[in-house]
Amino acid sequence: MAVSVRRRRGAVRTDLEEVFRAAYPRVVAVAARVLGSRYEAEDVAQEVFLSFARTAVPAGEAAGWLTVAAAHTALNHLRTGRRRTARESAVDGGRDVQPDVADAVVTLDERRRVRAALARLPRRQAVALVLRHSGLSYAEVAAALDLSPGSVGTTVRRAETALREELTRHAPPD
Repeated sequence: MAVSVRRRRGAVRTDLEEVFRAAYPRVVAVAARVLGSRYEAEDVAQEVFLSFARTAVPAGEAAGWLTVAAAHTALNHLRTGRRRTARESAVDGGRDVQPDVADAVVTLDERRRVRAALARLPRRQAVALVLRHSGLSYAEVAAALDLSPGSVGTTVRRAETALREELTRHAPPD
């Protein structure tokens, strides 16, 4: 699915509204699964649809293209946030920022750890894992990532193993 030919400058896709209406819920859902925030996911969706509007991806291939783009863009946001946090911590002299009340909840901390671990995975593994756990079938994941359907299961299992290893490696001390 390497169709990313740029459209003529100033040209507006005539199918953009139709594709947007059909694919927006899925794009937001994939991004929200990665980011854990509907608000951030909606920002990602805007970026993804702006990028899509500048491509010549056929409308029939838009759903797959948009889903993969949502996963990639959301992972980029995770990575950017992690780097920003590290910079802010360095500027702050290593003093911890007072945690938000919600961060004290164990479930939220676990989600944060999973998202951070996901951001450390190789991109292809992270995207395969996100797409599969976002409800896409093996065939849809295969088409989106240009894999054979038979290799999707192996890719997802390897990604799950790598995710568990990352979580173990970065587990908080007891």
